[in-house]
Amino acid sequence: MSAVVAQSLHAFGLRSHVANNIFFFDEQIIIFPSGNYCVKYNMDQKWQKFIPGSDKSQAMLALSISPNRRYLAISELVQEKPIITIYELSSIPCRKRKVLSNFDFPVQRFTSMAFSPDSKYLLAQSSPPESNLVYWLWEKQKVMAIVKTDTQNNIVYQVSFSPQDNTQVCVTGNGMFKLLRFAEGTLKQTNFQRGEPQNYLAHTWVSDDKIVVGTDTGRLFLFESGDQRWETSIMVKESTSELKNLEMMQESESLIEFPTLSSPVPSFEQILETNSHSQQSMPQVFAIAAYSKGFACSAGPGRVLLFEKMEEKDFYHESREIRIPVDPQSNDPSQSDKQDILCLCFSPSEETLLVSTSKNQLYSITMSLTEISKGEPAHFEYLMYPLHSASITGLATCIRKPLIATCSLDRSIRIWNYESNTLELYKEYQEEAYTISLHPSGHFIVVGFADKLRLMNLLIDDIRSFKEYSIRGCKESAFSNGGHLFAAVNGNVIHLFTTTSLENITNLKGHTGKIRSIAWNADDSKLISCGTDGAVYEWNLSTGKRETECVLKSCSYNCVTVSPDSKIIFAVGSDHTLKEIADSSVLREIPAFDVVYTAIVVSHSGRMIFVGTSVGTIRAMKYPLPLPKEFNDYQAHGGPITKMLLTFDDQFLLTVSEDGCLFTWKVFDKDGRGIKREREVGFAEEVLVTKTDMEEKAQVMLELKTRVEELKMENEYQLRLKDMNYSEKIKELTDKFIQEMESLKTKNQVLRTEKEKQDIFHRERMDDLLDKQTRELQDLECCNNQKLLLEYEKYQELQLKSQRMQEEYEKQLRDNDETKSQALEELTEFYEAKLQEKTGLLEEAQEDVRQQLREFEETKKQIEEDEDREIQDIKTKYEKKLRDEKESNLRLKGETGIMRKKFSSLQKEIEERANDIESLKGEQMKLQGVIKSLEKDILGLKREIQERDETIQDKEKRIYDLKKKNQELEKFKFVLDYKIKELKKQIEPRENEIKVMKEQIQENTQLELNITELWQKLRATDQEMRRERQKERDLEALVKRFKTDLHNCVAYIQEARALKEKVRGLFEKYVQRADMVEIAGLNTDLQLEYSRQREHLERNLATLKKKVVKESELHRSDYVRIMQENVSLIKEINELRRELKFTRSQVYDLEAALKPTKKFQQQEAPETGPSEATHRVTPTMRLNEQEETGRIIEMQRLEIQRLRNQIQEQEQVPGFHSIGGVRLPSLGTRLHSFAKVDAEVPNK
Repeated sequence: MSAVVAQSLHAFGLRSHVANNIFFFDEQIIIFPSGNYCVKYNMDQKWQKFIPGSDKSQAMLALSISPNRRYLAISELVQEKPIITIYELSSIPCRKRKVLSNFDFPVQRFTSMAFSPDSKYLLAQSSPPESNLVYWLWEKQKVMAIVKTDTQNNIVYQVSFSPQDNTQVCVTGNGMFKLLRFAEGTLKQTNFQRGEPQNYLAHTWVSDDKIVVGTDTGRLFLFESGDQRWETSIMVKESTSELKNLEMMQESESLIEFPTLSSPVPSFEQILETNSHSQQSMPQVFAIAAYSKGFACSAGPGRVLLFEKMEEKDFYHESREIRIPVDPQSNDPSQSDKQDILCLCFSPSEETLLVSTSKNQLYSITMSLTEISKGEPAHFEYLMYPLHSASITGLATCIRKPLIATCSLDRSIRIWNYESNTLELYKEYQEEAYTISLHPSGHFIVVGFADKLRLMNLLIDDIRSFKEYSIRGCKESAFSNGGHLFAAVNGNVIHLFTTTSLENITNLKGHTGKIRSIAWNADDSKLISCGTDGAVYEWNLSTGKRETECVLKSCSYNCVTVSPDSKIIFAVGSDHTLKEIADSSVLREIPAFDVVYTAIVVSHSGRMIFVGTSVGTIRAMKYPLPLPKEFNDYQAHGGPITKMLLTFDDQFLLTVSEDGCLFTWKVFDKDGRGIKREREVGFAEEVLVTKTDMEEKAQVMLELKTRVEELKMENEYQLRLKDMNYSEKIKELTDKFIQEMESLKTKNQVLRTEKEKQDIFHRERMDDLLDKQTRELQDLECCNNQKLLLEYEKYQELQLKSQRMQEEYEKQLRDNDETKSQALEELTEFYEAKLQEKTGLLEEAQEDVRQQLREFEETKKQIEEDEDREIQDIKTKYEKKLRDEKESNLRLKGETGIMRKKFSSLQKEIEERANDIESLKGEQMKLQGVIKSLEKDILGLKREIQERDETIQDKEKRIYDLKKKNQELEKFKFVLDYKIKELKKQIEPRENEIKVMKEQIQENTQLELNITELWQKLRATDQEMRRERQKERDLEALVKRFKTDLHNCVAYIQEARALKEKVRGLFEKYVQRADMVEIAGLNTDLQLEYSRQREHLERNLATLKKKVVKESELHRSDYVRIMQENVSLIKEINELRRELKFTRSQVYDLEAALKPTKKFQQQEAPETGPSEATHRVTPTMRLNEQEETGRIIEMQRLEIQRLRNQIQEQEQVPGFHSIGGVRLPSLGTRLHSFAKVDAEVPNK
């Protein structure tokens, strides 16, 4: 085994798609899955302990905790095989108690599990197509019963035990709700499903025989012993601003009070597959959890409803709503709370409610807060901090601060603190982030987004961009170790930027495929890159060229790193090996043993190597690289590891993966000691704050202070006013009370006098009453004495009678006793004889009964066997009949649907036809009215035709005049042709001049190149001057030192030995450096030559500058002259256009006047007889004239087009364009204007 050890410290992440992914271990500790671990997290002390998954685990599928909180069951896939591992939570650390791996039945994976109430049995549900429900006595690994829950490949979401009964089991799934009982080694269904099948997503037991079930349509059902007792629908109503609170509808019978039991949750991906066709408006109940007052259920995205039992009635009502709060850091805050709640869990004391969501977040709320906020919905809070909800693509750390920067495909950037295990900063963006790098100072980051590369400041409470580069989809970036440079990858090119001027200093080109990883060496002089083209290049940044290269086209590299001494390059890729490269050759190849290495990192001490794999494991190796299989393998993530880093002090290892989790690890050497690198300076505590923020805060503080002072003044003023008011009120009240006191005193005196009078009256009355009472008592005593004497005499007589009666009854009793004794003796003798007879008969009957029982048992067994066979046959028959009936029902439903559609379409067609008939009747009536009105119009038009014939003759005269004007325009066109020819003659010499000018411009470019070369030489000479000056300073310092040492030697001139030693020391010290003085003497000739060449170059420069100035003046004068000529030509063309426009507008007016006369003449032609023959002669004449004018206009149009083409060609010639910004209109606009004019010419 390897001597390098890594111990997991903290996990930042949650795997939400594991069934039943959160529960309480006790009041303070929770358990949830993260990566390939189950994490025990203390909510008060903030520590984490880890329960590792199985070796070579591919996926964690489901969790379950026993009711006594002692055992944890984990369902996993290990090398495509299902495994259930049971851990003992009470031991420290948690140890494996049992592993269930060898199954005698077909199974692909276990999707849901549950412990029995006494924690002895385990229930596990396998996935389709097997869909087996397995009942285990898990401590003995014994399968007690197995049953197939579904035959139609429907998904089973959840299984559970009754809270008090080991034999009662519930199974829910898509179209499935089954209650099963374990008896005689089998699981038998005890309920019959009635009504339409629902997609039951979650359930919970509320008593021994009552279950609440939720569906994907927002419905809640209560089943008692398999029969439905209560139903409720949760509806979501949309308002204009936001979704309103969920409302309860369709309440029926009552519910019994629910005990506490957390609800395991099915796989979210499975639910999405089955519910893709369900109604979007209905809230899906993914989770239900019961507690002492009622139960809680998820009710759509971001909402939990609490139901409580009403005291007066026996049903539950919605008591309050709890919602996930809106995240202000999200790119879309309005949608940040729309997360599906997958799991609910109450703490043992029911003080805390935990939820997990589809975006890998954990929220909590104390139940006492929900009671306070009864009117409004309460809001959850983050249990720890916001976590990544998608694959983490970037990881970075710095030197001066204990920070970790991550970016993810969830479009967020998060800054973590690995010392305090907290989230420092968090922000979401519109685009996905592919890479991130943190400056060594920890003050700013560079992030590669899908659209741009951004440099950002890490402020105290924000991440703010201050520079953007147009590099799309940058997948890799890295700051240099010194922080003065950073590199960014764009496809197969590496761009290098400085952090001081933020400019691109160089681009490294050479890769033919996409670059996957880059790494800086220790002194930032070299950059190492690898890519999908199988190439590993080492770039020299001073020259921008490759120093070493190693190309292996069969391998697509994933990651590259370099040793601290920059001599050895380590690369991993798709060929399942770790390569050790030095001097363009592969030194060693260490096999990966059937996994792909995706990331690699080397410690700064050079003693440790850590490699990440495609299955989420981490391998720790010692350097120099050991023999094969000498490494420690650690289960870490649930997906391929994307990035790995070591902190600057080699204390912590950081890993991220596609499962959205970030892990921190403590690193140890073989002796168990941490890799100690003492820090000279502690971590920095400085934070960036922008000046504007400080000014705003200062301004706010000033405003608040002024506000406080104003409030103090107002309060003091109000207090004074109140004191004044209260003092006045007190005075008024004292006056009132004094008056009332006086009035009460007078009343009291009056009442006392009245009391004394009444006392005297009552005393007199009492005396009278006492006298009356004494008299009445004496009378009553006399009467009662007489009555008592009479009653005593009657009593004595009755006593004598009773004595006589007793004597008579005693005599009768004696006679009866004697007769009864004789009768009893006779009866006993008779019945004893009968008993003897009956006992004999009984013995015979018992023997007969035994024989009959034996016969009955044999017949019973035969009948049961026959009945079982018959039941199986009948069952198969009826199942076939059911299938056939279902198929026929489906067909009939389809046919009825088609018939209904046809019927509805036919009804619509009939209605449409009836509407068409009515509309056509209306149109007919309208058309009859129109015909009558048109007949009247025809008579009026005939009159107008006669009038317009007269106007036509007048317009023919006008056309004759326009022809004359047309001839004049042709003459004007001839003049324009002559002018165009002259312009061409003028343009040709100018074109020649332009060619000459272009040649001169080329010469100028060469001069510019010469100037740049001279500038470079000047810079080189400046650098040499600086070096020489530095040398001169060094020599002067050396001479000073020598003088001081010589002065010290002179002090020992009287002592020969000491002087000798000092002189020898001077010789040893300065004899080698004296050579520098000789070299400086030799360099004087070089300096003279340098100065001579510099003067020569400066002269050449001055002459070149003069030439450039002269030529630029000549060019300017030529450009001005050409521009003036262009302007004059443009003016002439514009004047010609105006004239053409004017003529064409006149032609257009005439043509518009001629059109109606033609129509009227054609209508009148059949009506008029031979008397109108004279009118027919004139139109033929007009047609001939129109043809002539049309031909003339076409000729003019062709000529104008030719002129336009010539003008356009000359405009394209360089130098002909107007420099002052004046330009001829485009060809399209000119054609459009000429077309308008052409249309107007016939009218004129």
